[in-house]
Amino acid sequence: MTEVSADLGTGRASVGAVLDFAWTAGEFTATEVMAATSLTRSTAIDAVDTLVSGQILRELPNARAVGAYRAGRPARRFALMPDLGVVVGIDAGDTHLAVTVADPLQTTLVQHRTDVDPEETPEERLAIILERLQDALSEAGRTRDDLLAICVGVAAPVTRDGISPPHPEGFWERTNPGLATALRDWAPVVEIKNDALLAAVAEGAQGAAIGCRDYVALLAGERFGGGVVVDGHLLHGAHGGVGEGVVFDHIIGVGSAFGLGPALHHQLLAAVDTGEVDAGSPIGRLVDAERIDPRLVLTLAAAGDADALLIAGQLGETVARIVGVLGSMYDPARVIICGAVAESIEPVLAAARAVLPSQLHLPAPELLASSLGAEVVSLGAVATARRAARERAVPLLAERRLARG
Repeated sequence: MTEVSADLGTGRASVGAVLDFAWTAGEFTATEVMAATSLTRSTAIDAVDTLVSGQILRELPNARAVGAYRAGRPARRFALMPDLGVVVGIDAGDTHLAVTVADPLQTTLVQHRTDVDPEETPEERLAIILERLQDALSEAGRTRDDLLAICVGVAAPVTRDGISPPHPEGFWERTNPGLATALRDWAPVVEIKNDALLAAVAEGAQGAAIGCRDYVALLAGERFGGGVVVDGHLLHGAHGGVGEGVVFDHIIGVGSAFGLGPALHHQLLAAVDTGEVDAGSPIGRLVDAERIDPRLVLTLAAAGDADALLIAGQLGETVARIVGVLGSMYDPARVIICGAVAESIEPVLAAARAVLPSQLHLPAPELLASSLGAEVVSLGAVATARRAARERAVPLLAERRLARG
């Protein structure tokens, strides 16, 4: 529900109700507001006029003026102002940085994704994030004054204040280098979130979890991390650590929080060493690469390559163990594998489904591949920033404009 403070007067609840309705209504009349909100006509009109005065809504030409109305008194028509500001979603991963500038409704204005050095210091990482944010705003023809909300997804647990706890090796401090403080003055609302939590937001809004109240979005590329939804609620925890991948360090047959990319590389090296995979085969020749793109191997598996299918089957057993733990802990109806690797993950999931029922006593969750690709965290960040703009930033904007009156 939109938060509207007392500064908007005694009709603040009705103003909030009208503003909620306006976000999804497109063009509308006071009669349509009444039907959707149960407000009386006079209350609805007063609330609409308040938002028009605050330059949050605009009054459109009436139906007669545009030639669409022929008899009787034409109804007044309204819509949200087209240029309330912009929101920004940032995916600040270990090896990549994606910045998206969008309007508060549905249009993406600018989107950039670049690789970053995982060995950067926190200070270097922060400078790059701020630089890329400013570059994206400039390309969109906007300034910091236009920002309504920013949401950043990071590969770390995050408290409700946007702070990540210390990590024994400094990893969390590098991926979240004081972003809450550094961005505090950039926008009325700044939210720092765990990346897997934002993946869960995206899957619930426009992915494989639409209509599902119990699911886990499992980021599985470079590191494992789960965004957990139970009974329709995102789970967070005291330090934002629900779904944190360190638990997989302690699972026999998994042994690490590193994701499917590193796991595939490790299993391929072992298979070549034991002779299970010929070093001269198409995938055997990949072992000398510094980093293997798992999609190369999984594409070969989908095409029926025997060596690739062997590795996919081994990865499937790993995934089944991980999903078995998640299934026992959270009892989800679905577990969705997210990230760039999801587009080619089906051979692994097929192997995992075959052994998953033996990994838990509860009914096995449905195991699915995300359709949102590498942008899943960015999509969740933009969706979260839009919600923050709707519920908090735009009402604050209305208050400021009315106060200037």
